[in-house]
Amino acid sequence: MRINEKLILRQLTDVDMPRLWELIAKEENPEWKKWDAPYYPHKAIPYEEFLKKTGQYTLQKDFFGIFSDETLIGTVCYYWEHEPSLWLEIGIGIYDPAFWGGGIGTKVITAWIEHLFTTMPLVRVGYTTWSGNERMIKVGERLGMTLEARLRKCRYYNGIYYDSIRMGILREEWEEFKVK
Repeated sequence: MRINEKLILRQLTDVDMPRLWELIAKEENPEWKKWDAPYYPHKAIPYEEFLKKTGQYTLQKDFFGIFSDETLIGTVCYYWEHEPSLWLEIGIGIYDPAFWGGGIGTKVITAWIEHLFTTMPLVRVGYTTWSGNERMIKVGERLGMTLEARLRKCRYYNGIYYDSIRMGILREEWEEFKVK
């Protein structure tokens, strides 16, 4: 799925796995982990162990790579919170800090939400983040999403309690947003 002349979302292949490992699991304290659920422990793992855990990432319809000029810089996914009611959540990780702050996350999430609403009979798309990730909250606000839940002081990180934040958008709200 081409977003613009530089950005592409596509399924991952075996060829992409070494780069994904470098981005996600090669380092003990990667910079991206400070923003992506840092309250969960992260540990560097050898490539072979990474492949055992992530082999299912290739050719998945629910897990795509984010590529800038053909270089893997992150991932986007969806997962079922409750499939019988079509309650779907999305996730995004832009692991290379060189690509932060330039609007790529907003472009990717816009394309991903459009893809999901176009290809699935969904009523709502949402995501969960934490109050320490203000950029992710801003992305949701820019895309017309609603703050659906704020679970107060349930994420503990570096001696501080943060809120868990749930953002979401209904299909009819998305259609209205796209017109603007």
